Amino acid sequence: MMTSQLTPFIWMDGEAKEALKFYEKTLEAKIVFKETFAKSPDPEKQKLPADFKERIAHAVLRVGDSQLFVADMIPDQASELEGSKTTICVTTSDAEKAKQFFEALQQGGQVMIPLNRTHYSSAYGVVKDKFGVTFHILTSRR
Repeated sequence: MMTSQLTPFIWMDGEAKEALKFYEKTLEAKIVFKETFAKSPDPEKQKLPADFKERIAHAVLRVGDSQLFVADMIPDQASELEGSKTTICVTTSDAEKAKQFFEALQQGGQVMIPLNRTHYSSAYGVVKDKFGVTFHILTSRR
């Protein structure tokens, strides 16, 4: 039987290594795969400027039962970041864990919607992290 899944993919502009460390800590993520452009088998990636070689070509984080992809853009891809409508929802069954994620992600970032009780969640809020990635933090109903 075929299965499908959706995986959030975050594009960075030279910040992927820092973001991986940040998400490891704040989201209790585990890096399960990481490859720099220098290690990529793609011959086109080998033609990149030297200062791009150590950027992240692709990384996979495991967060609970989910995955998150993170990579740096190659030169001249910055326009692909403009107008992104992707946000990430981190759902947990524990309101204290939601608070922990929210407080950690807001360091150097910006609170869009404060973490509060709502009619659909004991703890819901929206925060944009220091990399400009927007996270919805949601405590699921039991």
